[in-house]
Amino acid sequence: MAYDDDLANRIRTVVQGEGGLTEKRMFGGLAFLINGNMAVSASSRGGLLLRVDPAQTESLVSEPHVWRFEMRGREMDGWLRVDAEVLETDDALRRWVSRGVARARSLASK
Repeated sequence: MAYDDDLANRIRTVVQGEGGLTEKRMFGGLAFLINGNMAVSASSRGGLLLRVDPAQTESLVSEPHVWRFEMRGREMDGWLRVDAEVLETDDALRRWVSRGVARARSLASK
């Protein structure tokens, strides 16, 4: 399954003007990177793949339709899947994307 072009365009609108912004195909989706660090991706499985502060993972996955990202059978702190149904409004999308941007900005540039 390809990523959702409409969602990618909505993310692009939220992150436009961010310094150090690049786009790259990753994990089958379209990722938005800040200074070389992935912030958020329009996932090939629908919804977002989102990078967050690992210390916030537990509290964020308590929200409906938010899950730890799993790679090779291992759940990863600091990486979330956010289902598309949570992203229906622009405010909701902005809220999630801003978390990913904040995390990417907190990391050393690549």
